[in-house]
Amino acid sequence: MNAGDLETLSGAVRNLGRHKLRTALTMLGMVFGVGAVIAMLSIGAGGEKKALEAIGKLGLRNVIVRAKNVKPDERQELRKKSLGVSLRDGEAIAEAIPNVEIVLPRVEVKAYKILAPDAKTKGKVVGLSSRYADTASVALAEGRFFDAKDEREHAQVAVIGERIRRNLFGYGSSIGKQLKVNDVWLEVIGVLAADAPSGANEQTVAVGSTAEEIWIPVSTAMRKFDRDPLDAPLDELMVTMKPNVSTRETAELMKPLLDRLHGGADDYEIVIPEALLEQSRQTQRIFNIVMGSIAGISLLVGGIGIMNIMLASVLERTREIGVRRAIGATRRDIRAQFVIESFAISFLGGVTGIIIGIVLARLVAAYAGWPTVITISSLVVSTGVSIAVGLVSGIYPASRAAEMNPIEALRYE
Repeated sequence: MNAGDLETLSGAVRNLGRHKLRTALTMLGMVFGVGAVIAMLSIGAGGEKKALEAIGKLGLRNVIVRAKNVKPDERQELRKKSLGVSLRDGEAIAEAIPNVEIVLPRVEVKAYKILAPDAKTKGKVVGLSSRYADTASVALAEGRFFDAKDEREHAQVAVIGERIRRNLFGYGSSIGKQLKVNDVWLEVIGVLAADAPSGANEQTVAVGSTAEEIWIPVSTAMRKFDRDPLDAPLDELMVTMKPNVSTRETAELMKPLLDRLHGGADDYEIVIPEALLEQSRQTQRIFNIVMGSIAGISLLVGGIGIMNIMLASVLERTREIGVRRAIGATRRDIRAQFVIESFAISFLGGVTGIIIGIVLARLVAAYAGWPTVITISSLVVSTGVSIAVGLVSGIYPASRAAEMNPIEALRYE
């Protein structure tokens, strides 16, 4: 950069400094546009991360056969055709469907009271297979998971979540202590490691925090707890496939088998985590496109604002341009001055927008409990676009200023 370029740059900066309010108002379009890009992309990335974590907990090698919520007036009619999702379904799937590694039942107990000798709490009680710990990589803070012997003997044992332990037994060890679910006493044999909630949409993916859950052997849940006779015996079956086996193709094989077992009753649904993952990604792509378009419009409006102000500035400084040309400034010098001013406005607006976008994303995370992820790509894209818009917006006013006739410019009043 030579002395002339430095003089052009310093002159552009001085001119922006002389009109602080106008410069600030001109930057607003860039500020809001870049801020919107950063905030929307970070919120979207956080939502995608949240969804992927929830779906990942279901397991991409799994196919879930889940009992449907049936309206009370339809239950009696459906039960004439089918018992709902049951152990029989699991046995049939294991025998008839190829490449099935394991079928794990799950049943939820309707707990109307959960208490210990000196405290009570609320939570979810779930009956699981003893083999669930092997397939789901269950992490325990203390104690052990129930085993095949516990399941075979319908043992009254429980593995509890961190919050359940704290609410019932305080911060000390709870292993060997007793808690009561409904009218059944259970011995605590394990405590689940602390786990942040996934926050997934429970209508689509029934996965969340384990902190308020109590896990018991599935045989105990089915044998020793009351269940509405019109409810399905099980809430779901988790079918784990062998590696490199398509879960979608497996689901297509399972459907006709289950239809025959259920007599055509529409009382179950098949959930494919792999398909949910792809659907989540597709939804995220659409979200990013829509939000990016909205932010792009803000940047476009900001660019038009810069162009208008720069055109007004050219008209306002016509005599100055004439004087500079008369004392030796070239068209390149005049063009560079206005392009630099436009670039400076867009750059400062972009940096300010980045700061505001990050603050907005953090506020959303703090207020709504929704995680946000600030990605390097969003910062680079938003900054690059804002600078490009600023440069493009400044080219036409700069060219117009450079093409002025010096004599006419000096005569301009």
